[in-house]
Amino acid sequence: MPGSVEFVHPYSSPPGAHPRQAANQSLMANSAQAKKRAHQSAAQNAHNSSLRSAFRTAIKAVRKAIAAGDKATATEQYRKSTGIIDRIADKKIIHKNKAARHKSRLSAAVKALGA
Repeated sequence: MPGSVEFVHPYSSPPGAHPRQAANQSLMANSAQAKKRAHQSAAQNAHNSSLRSAFRTAIKAVRKAIAAGDKATATEQYRKSTGIIDRIADKKIIHKNKAARHKSRLSAAVKALGA
């Protein structure tokens, strides 16, 4: 009937939520070990995210110098970024082949500035 409001129980789960999850609760670990692992995973995820961000920032710095057309700055930025990229690959945040691919493409772009 138009204008009527459907009754929704205050403790019912929203559509698409986990069947045993109440509307105002999140899934929580049951044992001390699982709680500790959840805490460790969240901390590790934050650390890895910051490293991935540093990886992307290093690449952007080189690309920005290349776009400006300044070979000296681009070469210096490339030299700095290779250390960052290698460190992140050594920690297995990104795959070593991905690191090599990025370094190779950046190196080719820097060398193309001189030609």
